[in-house]
Formats: sequence, structure tokens, C-alpha cells
Amino acid sequence: MKKSLNWLLYETHRWLGVVLALFVFFWFFTGIAIIYSTPTTQSRSQQLAHAESLAPEAGWLSLGEAWERSAEQRKLFVAQHQSKPANMGEHGAQAKTEAGNGAEAAVGIADARLVRQNDEPFWLVEDTKGARFALSALDGSLRETSVEQALRIADDWFKREGINQNLQVVETVEAPIILRNQDALRPFHRVASDDGDELLISARTGEVLHASTRIDRAFYYAGNWLHLFKPLEAIGLGQYRHDVQLWSGLGATIACITGLIIGWLRWRPGFNGKPTYSQGRTQPYREFWFKWHFWSGLIGGTVALSWALSGFIDTNPGKLFSEANPSRQELNRYLGKVLPDAMRNWQPGPLNTAEGKDIVELAWRRLGSEAVLLAYGRDGQRLPQAVDGAVQQFNKISVTEAIQRVAEDTPIASQELLDDYDSYYYPRHNQSLVEKPLPVVSVQLADEAGTRFYLDPQDGSLLAKLDRSRRVFRWLYSGLHHWDFGWLYHRPIWDAWMLTWVGFGLVLGASSLVVGWKRLVKTFKPKKRKATGPQSVLELATETRS
Repeated sequence: MKKSLNWLLYETHRWLGVVLALFVFFWFFTGIAIIYSTPTTQSRSQQLAHAESLAPEAGWLSLGEAWERSAEQRKLFVAQHQSKPANMGEHGAQAKTEAGNGAEAAVGIADARLVRQNDEPFWLVEDTKGARFALSALDGSLRETSVEQALRIADDWFKREGINQNLQVVETVEAPIILRNQDALRPFHRVASDDGDELLISARTGEVLHASTRIDRAFYYAGNWLHLFKPLEAIGLGQYRHDVQLWSGLGATIACITGLIIGWLRWRPGFNGKPTYSQGRTQPYREFWFKWHFWSGLIGGTVALSWALSGFIDTNPGKLFSEANPSRQELNRYLGKVLPDAMRNWQPGPLNTAEGKDIVELAWRRLGSEAVLLAYGRDGQRLPQAVDGAVQQFNKISVTEAIQRVAEDTPIASQELLDDYDSYYYPRHNQSLVEKPLPVVSVQLADEAGTRFYLDPQDGSLLAKLDRSRRVFRWLYSGLHHWDFGWLYHRPIWDAWMLTWVGFGLVLGASSLVVGWKRLVKTFKPKKRKATGPQSVLELATETRS
């Protein structure tokens, strides 16, 4: 029995290593590119920094007027997009589902921002179904960004960085590979410069969703694109990408576990008189690549296991973990059904803000019957506006009522104001207070799932929802994959940690390739027949005749 288990242990590790060696090497190689690549989607900070100055004027339409005047255009627009074929992806699937729901509540306004593009004011509106629209604040018409307008937006974007570029629209695409989770804003105009810089601009709202240089894109394709098996989408096999990730992650996890067991079994450090191998070696291998494979696996194998296991967990096998974000239905219940009068009827006009403050956006937020109007500066600072019927900030009662609408019959166990980040609400390295604002309200429900919400008391945004399974996922995936906790997540400590273990991983992957190739050659190379003497030949001939 012991001999059989030992054989199974070695054979499992050996052949999983042969199959996955190339994947493992590229996972570590692409991991370095991911660490130092810039995000492919523009952050809120970057969008505000490149926005046009707003300078609202008397005579612009209120949100309610623009919404009412565009009603027929919006209905026609939604109908056209619902009728598009299934290759629209997630957005198309969502539209079909909503269309098939039969009778449903009237579509309302969930979010609205007043901006200026090409020197024209627009209300950028998200409705309660998640659809996005750009409505003219001059006549209320539904606008889409043309190729010529996209070129002017791109020109203004680059000039704010002090760059003069010759620009051209290369193409208009539905789902660019480099952009994720932006289906509601498709299609996109891809604008390129002579120097290789590119922007992706939403044809629906005119927002710049992506900006990159040639080097940025090189890091993306050498990093995320390969790391997440994106080439499968490029060749029309995107439906298999999740399964490939799942099974390769599971295989790599098993290979790491079996490798660690073998390594510890075969390591003979000579402690307490324990015998070592010949010539005082503490491991059994004399050949160069076998020795490097042994030591890189023994030293770095535990961290390699953490990356393999967390990569497998990221695929959510068997849907063990709940969804990461609140559903559209939960968001709508959180906001409430009634659009506050202040939000509907406020007429834009000159603002009373700090002298010299460059305001680039006005945003309405609502909870229940209350609404707040925030002015955003180019630096991302939020300035509440004193408007009749609006509040400066949502109070505890408004927040509690909003959460209770989401929780329905589940009581609230606790509610506290957090002035600092915790283990579940925290910024990534590329995020600032604009993307991850403070303070936030943490609300814990008294349900079996241990549901917790984080929300912004200033604008009422529901920032995160985590139940117990999602908090476990945070540690099993993000904790083990990104090492984003405690003092370890501070740079340059984090960089030193990651590069050290990625280095071990590269040696492990490279040695796996060599050792695996040697195993394949040894297994499938035709075996040479031993030389035979005269007597053996005679015996063989006799056997053949018989």
C-alpha cells in the first residue's frame, strides 16, 4: 500500500509538471509585468484631471427637463440595442433578460452628472436598469459621440498633458480586449496618435475609458493578456477561458502540493545525525537543473502553492462564494423609488465655490427622499452645494433606512463610522481617496450570511457588499495572490517580497521545463536494442521459427 501511494505521489507530480511546466513559467513571467503595468481603465482621478471646466450657465436644462424631453429617443435607443445579436456579450444578455421580464416598474434615474464636452453641457445619466445616456443640457436631446467629436475630446485630453498629437480614429469597436466591465458604455472609438498613444472613448457618453502608450499596452499584453488566457478570446474560444483557468489552477495546486511533499521527504539536512546523501549532499540530485528544481521548489514552493491555489479559487469553483457586488435590484431598493424634487427641478447656474476652484463636474446623488449636489474639482475634491431642498450630507437616519430597504426583513446588527481603512475596504496601490473615499459607514446585518455593507455618507454610494463567504474569498484569493494586507502591502516592502518569490517561481518554472522535456525524451525515445552474441542470435532465430 505504501509503495503504491509513493508511486502515485511521484507520478502525479511528474506528469502534472510535464503538462503545466510552460504555463507555470509564463504565469510567473507575466506576474512581473502585471506588478508594474498601469491599469487599463482610467481611474476617476484621471478622468476628473482631464475634464473640461464646467462653468454652469443660466438657461441650461434641469435634469428632469432633459430626462422628459429625451423620453422617446431613449425608448428607441434601448429597443435598438435590445434587438442586437447575442455577440453583444454581457450587456446584450442583460438586455434580453430585462426585456423578457414582462411588466416591471417604470425606469427611473439612478445617477446623474453634469459635465461639459466639446464646449457643450451634458447630463450623463444612468437609469435604474443600468443603461447609460448623454442628454444635452441645452435641448434635452439624446446625443451620441461621433468620430469627429471623439477626435476633439482626444485632442483636449492630450493638450491637458501638454502634448500636441496628430490623431486619427482607427476603428469603432464593441468589446475591445483591453477594456473590462464597461459594457454599458459600448461601442468605443479607438483614437490613436502618431506616437502610438491610444484612447478608447465611449460613443454613448463621450467619456475616456482607456488611455495608454505603446509601453503600457506592451505590459498589458505581456501581463494580464497572457496571465488570464485572453488569447482564447482572440481566437474565438472565449467560452472556454474560465474552464481552462479552473483546471490549470487545480492542476498547478496539486503539482505544488505533491512537489512540496516529495521535497520534504527527500531533503536530508543531517540534523541529529540523520544520514545525508553521498558526498555530503542534502538532496539526491547531481545534475544542474534537477538541483535547481529541488531547491527552488523546497524554498519557494509554499508561496508558489499560495499563488496556484488562489488562482484556482479566483474561478469560484462550484460557485462556493457569493457574488462580489450588489445586484441591480439591491441597488435600486437602496436608492428608493422616488426621485427627489430638488434633484429633478434644480436649474444649473453660477456656483458659489472657493475662489479659483476649477469645477469640472456636478453630480446628484439620492437616498430615499433626500438628495445631495456635489461639485467636483479637477483635483477630485468634493464640495457640497447649498441648494433648496437638498442636504449637505446624508445623515444616519437616511443611511439606515437605505440599508433597511436592501436588507428587507433582516435587522441591522451594528452601524459605525470608519475613519480609516480595514481589511475589507482598502485602496489598491493605484487608488487614492477619490476612488476609495473616507470616512465610510460600515453596516453589519443580523443574518446567517453575516452580510456587511460599506457606504459613503457624503454621496450615499454603496461601495461594497461582503457576506461571510466573500470575506473568506478575500483572504483565499486576494490575500494569497496579491499579499495585500498589513505592513507587507506598503511599498517598497511589497515589491521586494513579490520580486523575491516571483524570482524563485521563474527558476522553478524554467527548471520544470527542462526536467519535463528530459522526462518526455526518456519516455518516448525509441529504446536501443542491446547487442547480442552468436548464441543469443541462434536462440532468437529458433524462437522465431517455432
